[in-house]
Amino acid sequence: MTTKVDGPGGPRNNGHEMAPLNTRARGDGTHGVTIMLSPPDRNSVGSREGAGLPDGDPDRAAWSGKMQFFLSIIGYSVGLGNIWRFPYLCQQNGGGAFLIPFMIMLILEGIPLFLIELGMGQRMRLGALGVWNTIHPWLGGIGISSCIVTLFVAIYYNVIITWCFYYFFNSFQVTLPWATCPQFNGTDLPECERSSETAYFWYRTTLDASPSIEQPEGFKWWIVLCLLLSWTVVFFIVMKGIQSSGKVVYFTSLFPYIVLTIFFIRGITLKGAGAGLMHMYTPKVEKLLEPTVWLDAATQVFYSFGLAFGSLIAFGSYNTPKNNCVRDVILVSVCNAVTAIYASVVIFAILGYKATVGVDRCIAVNKGILFKHNIIDSIHVENDIYEAKMNSLDEATKANWTFEHCSLEEQLDSAAEGTGLAFIVFTQAIVQLPGAPFWAVLFFTMLLSLGLGSQIGILEGMLCTIFDIDIFKRIRKPYVTGVVCLFCFTVGLVFTTGAGEYWLKMFDSFAGTIGLVVVALMETIAVIYIYGHKKFTEDIYQMTGIRPGIYWQMTWRYIGPVIMFIILVSSILSMILKSPTYSAWNGELGITETKSYPDWVLGIALAMIVASVLPMPLVFLLRRFQILKVDLDIHQGSIRRNETTASTKEMIDEDDDDDDDDDFSGPALGGPVNVRSDSDDEDEPPTMGKMLSNKSSSQAANTTTAHQTFQFKNQHHLTPNPLAASPTRKKPFSMEVMDF
Repeated sequence: MTTKVDGPGGPRNNGHEMAPLNTRARGDGTHGVTIMLSPPDRNSVGSREGAGLPDGDPDRAAWSGKMQFFLSIIGYSVGLGNIWRFPYLCQQNGGGAFLIPFMIMLILEGIPLFLIELGMGQRMRLGALGVWNTIHPWLGGIGISSCIVTLFVAIYYNVIITWCFYYFFNSFQVTLPWATCPQFNGTDLPECERSSETAYFWYRTTLDASPSIEQPEGFKWWIVLCLLLSWTVVFFIVMKGIQSSGKVVYFTSLFPYIVLTIFFIRGITLKGAGAGLMHMYTPKVEKLLEPTVWLDAATQVFYSFGLAFGSLIAFGSYNTPKNNCVRDVILVSVCNAVTAIYASVVIFAILGYKATVGVDRCIAVNKGILFKHNIIDSIHVENDIYEAKMNSLDEATKANWTFEHCSLEEQLDSAAEGTGLAFIVFTQAIVQLPGAPFWAVLFFTMLLSLGLGSQIGILEGMLCTIFDIDIFKRIRKPYVTGVVCLFCFTVGLVFTTGAGEYWLKMFDSFAGTIGLVVVALMETIAVIYIYGHKKFTEDIYQMTGIRPGIYWQMTWRYIGPVIMFIILVSSILSMILKSPTYSAWNGELGITETKSYPDWVLGIALAMIVASVLPMPLVFLLRRFQILKVDLDIHQGSIRRNETTASTKEMIDEDDDDDDDDDFSGPALGGPVNVRSDSDDEDEPPTMGKMLSNKSSSQAANTTTAHQTFQFKNQHHLTPNPLAASPTRKKPFSMEVMDF
């Protein structure tokens, strides 16, 4: 593309152009040189704008609006963990006192790491693999490790959505199937009678759980169908990237808040809601002296943000170059924390009602025993009389008459986390609500929305990395997405056996723990110590107008890495010192039993950890010793004269310093370069700062030839990247210099 410019006062071009490089180009002191940029073809993950081209790929997908981006990242960050893990951690780690370490870790760990990922994605406009290859080819393994960990998590996370679908379908009944025990010859089944209605429905009807992980007992066809449905839904949501998933997030992100609000209004009006909230939020300050409380807070913050999956990098890469990512990080972080606290209020208000109803039933049973032995005149006596009569009995009599122990505190302490909270404890609370089917439909629709929102983000991080690899750019997105979903469904069939829940707990304990922390730690080191904290600070300033101060510098450089290192070491020591176990269902006793994983299962777990960590040192060694070479294309481009007869040295020796007010690139992007375009602020043209930092070594020649062509050439002369397109297919990035 070539466009004429009539000197400094002439009309501005519609194409990308740079300001004149040197006022001496014409010899009369006027600006007479115009450089036109021919954009390259969409190449490999390493061939786009790593040297300081903020626009990146002009064909790259972008958010249709700020709201779509915000809801997508909220839907990803706010997930099932906010509903069924945070309330449990509050309960177990000092109640309201747990909010102190949680907020401290949020400020010192979560927010700074969040900005690193979102900021680098927006700065580079690449997926995880491209970002780390751009910073340095030796770091390419970070992106591969992130992609592998994301794959493991995506495989098992969708199984939770599968279970939610099964419960959702069973909620459309007048009498919920988990409200009563199945009967045989007019009596309850012994297994259900020994456990509870909700536990029986979960372990026997839904999972048909086997005695151990070594006895899978075949596939459960109803779970297989629900798993197929889950992956089908996920496929249609993500098959076109954010063009398709961006529309769904309006539902998956907003609907859970509507349901939580409905449950909140209903919950706080129930009997015993206050007791539940008091139990949860009464601070036990002495708990703060226990190191495990702080470790739980740091771990919860780390996983609740979804760090190291590559999803935040992908989301950031779809932003415009001048989006205020600092503001986004703070807003999402506050929303995440508030949602966790809000959800815990809803959960424990309803669990308080459940516990109160349970205590009332327990007292009613004991009143019946007292009435049977003529201790009281009626089973409807006041509780004060009941308590007085109970206190008058000796312990031997109480034991002989088999009284039940009625304690509200014990009822509230029995709250569980994870699947136990969602599918056993909370479903039991729903049964006791008037209009139980309605509340069940609402609850499991909310879980589906939360699960799908997080699953969309998890897959987006992985698929963005895949789509940034040149070979997959030639294949339509739905085909690649379909293959990924089919593969995940096939592997996920292991979770549809009788041992499915045991396998899910194993994946959750090993696949997404150590690998994620190692990736996050390496990401921080790569950005702050290799890319450079000063350069990253300048990038944030150029993108947002906000220069990160002492808080960001201290957390990025010291506090954040230390916290992640402590999490990593403690996780490894926990696995070594305490043999990993899982809870298996014992149908004869109607309870769960703690069992140790067999050695071959631990071998699979170890293999997953190694697979998620090994790419980082492997890629480093291969590229360090040039076993695997990489073509950086224009990442560190030098200027090579190609069939030129005019002098280039003087033009490149000096930059035009005029009109620096519109400078976008800044020192961090290769030096001040004036870039002009008719496009708006959110569609900045690529800068040439990196190119101008390298001087031409060719000798000046005296001539009046009016046309010069410069081509970028990789100064490292490395062989092509296997992930990149063939060099014969590349269109060279060139600039044409014309003198009028």
